[in-house]
Amino acid sequence: MARADAHRAIDAIWRIESARLIAGLARMVRDVGLAEDLAQDALVRALETWPESGVPDNPGAWLMATAKHRAVDRLRRNVNLERKQEQLGRDVGAQLALSAAELAIAREEDLGDDLLPLMFTCCHPVLSTKARIALTLRLLGGLTTEEIARAVLVSGPTAAQRIVRAKKTLAQARVPFEVPGREELGDRLASVLEVLYLVFNEGYSATAGDDWMRPALSREALRLGRVLAALMPGEPEVHGLVGLMEIQASRIGARTSPAGEPVLLLEQDRARWDPLLVRRGLAALAQAEALGGTLRPYALQAAIAACHARARTPEATDWTRIATLYGALSQLSPSPVVELNRAVAVGMALGPAAGLELVDALADEPSLQGYHLLPSVRGDLLAKLGRISEARREFERAAALTENARERRLLSERAVACTD
Repeated sequence: MARADAHRAIDAIWRIESARLIAGLARMVRDVGLAEDLAQDALVRALETWPESGVPDNPGAWLMATAKHRAVDRLRRNVNLERKQEQLGRDVGAQLALSAAELAIAREEDLGDDLLPLMFTCCHPVLSTKARIALTLRLLGGLTTEEIARAVLVSGPTAAQRIVRAKKTLAQARVPFEVPGREELGDRLASVLEVLYLVFNEGYSATAGDDWMRPALSREALRLGRVLAALMPGEPEVHGLVGLMEIQASRIGARTSPAGEPVLLLEQDRARWDPLLVRRGLAALAQAEALGGTLRPYALQAAIAACHARARTPEATDWTRIATLYGALSQLSPSPVVELNRAVAVGMALGPAAGLELVDALADEPSLQGYHLLPSVRGDLLAKLGRISEARREFERAAALTENARERRLLSERAVACTD
């Protein structure tokens, strides 16, 4: 295998397997920081050997077994863990006796035992909300530091510091690796839902790289959301978020052309939307509303997504209702990004001049200065108003700001299309 091909394969495998790998190791060593170090050791070993030997038939099991061997080595060298060495050694030895196939099965069977405790550990109250989000995106979502920074609108160094400090804080506080008791779940749920939302969105609209989407990441967030919904069936916002993710996920197959180029919402072939996911999303939204969650952030966003899902054609979209829902969301959870989305809906419902007025009010918002969708939305509205040269400059600015190659090409093409 060519080295470049091997490295691409390893990167793809790492994106898929890293969360399960770290979760399984954290359950064993009871330290998420150490678990990530062990997982990274296994990744380095794969980078050293797979280009020559080839990718193994079960790469996840190979990484897990290698990381567990590393765990044994580290535990033997670490005098501070001598009292734990004998028991951990027995546990590791027993697990290493599993075949590759058995390890693969175990990873699936241990979903509730591994991934959920890792999620709640990362979202422990000893950490700030921002640290919980960054650490969970890192360990469960497999995002790079720069991707996390863009997802939460902070600088790269700030995101890196949050992750390092969060792991140190968890280790110093000796946070247990477990799902909290039911009496604690409610207090910690909001940050978990926010993390799932951000992970899903990173998969749905990748902030960087050569691909418009990373569907595996969205599927992972959706799968964990479904697990949470089963764990807390009486919590409306869990169902609201699951409803939102189900409906959004239904469009994934229509969001790219056969060549992988982006296809915007109003240009998508709605026959390619997954009807099963739409039905599941509408059912989850109905459950959230039945539980009294109508005016809650995720349920409101799910209701917005449902307006698109119910419209058979783009022209049938109820933009007035969408604008109203965004208004309610803005009152409940004020955010410049929500306001930008409301401006799009208002522009569709009342005309581009009305939308542009709202967008221009956001021009000096600090958190949106590097956000490529601000000039992108403004360019679209200007083009509809016939202000072509201004629109072209906005699309050019948006293209320069995005770090996603597919999106940059799309925005550049829109700029070129703006001819007087």
